[in-house]
Amino acid sequence: MQNPMFLKMQYQMSNLFIHTSKSVLLCSHAKMSSILIKILSMQFLFFLCASQQYDFFYLVQQWNPSYCNTKRSCCYPIYGKPATDFGIHSLWPYFANGSYPQNCNKIHKSVFDEAKISELIGRMQKDWPSLSCPSTNGSKIWKHEWTTRGTCSVATLDQHSYFEAALNMKEKINILQILKNAGIKPGGVYSIFDINEAIRKVTGHEAGIHCNKDAFGKSQLYKVYICVDPSGSRVIECPGIPMGKCRSTIKFPSF
Repeated sequence: MQNPMFLKMQYQMSNLFIHTSKSVLLCSHAKMSSILIKILSMQFLFFLCASQQYDFFYLVQQWNPSYCNTKRSCCYPIYGKPATDFGIHSLWPYFANGSYPQNCNKIHKSVFDEAKISELIGRMQKDWPSLSCPSTNGSKIWKHEWTTRGTCSVATLDQHSYFEAALNMKEKINILQILKNAGIKPGGVYSIFDINEAIRKVTGHEAGIHCNKDAFGKSQLYKVYICVDPSGSRVIECPGIPMGKCRSTIKFPSF
């Protein structure tokens, strides 16, 4: 007959083994769950980026003087001061629900290659300048836009087509000329309504207007958002108007 104390110790050891085994299983399940979540996330990212899931583009143009006259200031490109004009900020793929894909190069492995847009460089330097510091030739910002946003449109537009579409739409929708034709000229103060109405009369659709503040805290026209179809060739009605914080009347500064 076995010693009762021995039996008790054996029972306790058995319970300890069971609890330890459960803990190991729980940890293993947690690790497996974490791995599964990562796999599912990657599959979801692949699903979004590999197929043409975006519904439209925002063609975002920024008023160059408003970028430069803030407290942050700016640095002109190494090839000289840009024109007193709107410059392209981005051609940004979006979903109709207000969300957006980005960094799809992780799926498509489509890296920025400046050689593919060599014939567009002159137009890029004029209409898509970089005003960030230190001064550059623009390649850094173009690479960022392609990597972050352009790669999510490769189901429709390759690298050359993406940049060309943005340039063509800027030329087609000449915001500065539209405003000048409506009597809205750099150096004045105008109402948000009049600015948007001038754009709407030409494009047939409302635009998104964003403002920033100059070095003295005055509200000024900064960015204009125009909605473009997935092919990047036609202005469409915006599924959502991205309105920024602007006063009812704002500056339209000159350089």
